[in-house]
Amino acid sequence: MADTTGTPTAATPEPSASGLLADIADVGRDRTRGGYSRHVFDTAELDLREWFAGEARRRGLDVERDRNGNLWAWWGAPGPDAVVTGSHLDSVPGGGAFDGPLGVVSGLSAVDILRQRGVTPAKPLAVVVFGEEEGGRFGVPCLGSRLLTGSLPAERALRLRDPDGVTFAEAARRGGLEPEHIGADPGLVGRIGRFVELHVEQGRGLVDLGGPVAVGSTVIAHGRWRLTFAGQGNHAGATPMDDRRDPMLPAAETVAAVRRIAASAPATRATVGRLTPNPGGTNVIASTVDVWLDARGPDVPAVVRDVEAAARAAAEAEGCTVELREESWSDEVVFDPVLRDEVSAELGDAPALPTGAGHDAAVLSAHVPAAMLYVRNPTGVSHAPEEYAEDSDVDAGAQALATTLARLCR
Repeated sequence: MADTTGTPTAATPEPSASGLLADIADVGRDRTRGGYSRHVFDTAELDLREWFAGEARRRGLDVERDRNGNLWAWWGAPGPDAVVTGSHLDSVPGGGAFDGPLGVVSGLSAVDILRQRGVTPAKPLAVVVFGEEEGGRFGVPCLGSRLLTGSLPAERALRLRDPDGVTFAEAARRGGLEPEHIGADPGLVGRIGRFVELHVEQGRGLVDLGGPVAVGSTVIAHGRWRLTFAGQGNHAGATPMDDRRDPMLPAAETVAAVRRIAASAPATRATVGRLTPNPGGTNVIASTVDVWLDARGPDVPAVVRDVEAAARAAAEAEGCTVELREESWSDEVVFDPVLRDEVSAELGDAPALPTGAGHDAAVLSAHVPAAMLYVRNPTGVSHAPEEYAEDSDVDAGAQALATTLARLCR
């Protein structure tokens, strides 16, 4: 086994991030949607946590789980001014192979590369796995990092429910946590000196620039809202068309309105990717319909206000009601410019790119200097099976991360 002093040994794993990704390629495959479905505390995500802990211990790292279920693998004794890297292992439903896991395997690979280079960090170094970054099970993104930093109250998180009605408190207990201890951990946050997250690019910026790696500049403001339309459930065959209060109609009109309203707001994006009728039978007029709105950009408040107005008008016309509830909100994030420029310079003036995607690094940036590295995605597609990165770019990203960590750990 590799020791923890930075000295390579015969058993030091090969420093290949692409090889580590291949090791988990069969975990959590979604045979129905395609791609991967790995959600916090489900079987696939728990299997990946076990895999990560095993790989970390094989490298001589000390693994601990914090009160919110995030995993930390430490090279050196945990202490102040630690340099931390990592990402998440969960996915959206039917997501790609790279979103999240790429940052985790690159952290492990960077440890191997540093040892191969004979680098001994002068500061504590950790690879972290955050839980429920995508919000694929409980609806709130970056749940693990929000709980850690206190930006999401524990009492609200514990009441969140998944599509099967299981609360986060119940799922956390089944995952081995103590729900009464879940919440902000200022002592652990205080250990972090600087945080760097590597991620596959969710867009085509690097394709157009012709390079494998970039640094992050900003994350646009974004949030999620739930609109619940309520009408009268009834029999699909026995209820005349003019005697219905069908919430599916205003829900459908609102989906179309979202596209129209967002298209008129420059640089703003709005999406309905999830719609759930209750009870959901083919021969049943729904009694309620939940519509989830994702909106991002500079004009989000105005867009949400206009969507709500359109939803209320459509609901009233059908004799239904609608309730709007905010699920999450994140202001625009500008990553620490000093750290960004330091990382860019260390990587040969790597370009800086903005993103419309949220990350744990953005949550942490309100508390510690944080930075992002992006790895080229030739398809430009993310949150779908077509998400991709070449093995050579994956390994180039791990090398860039190792170079960055070596600089920050001096």
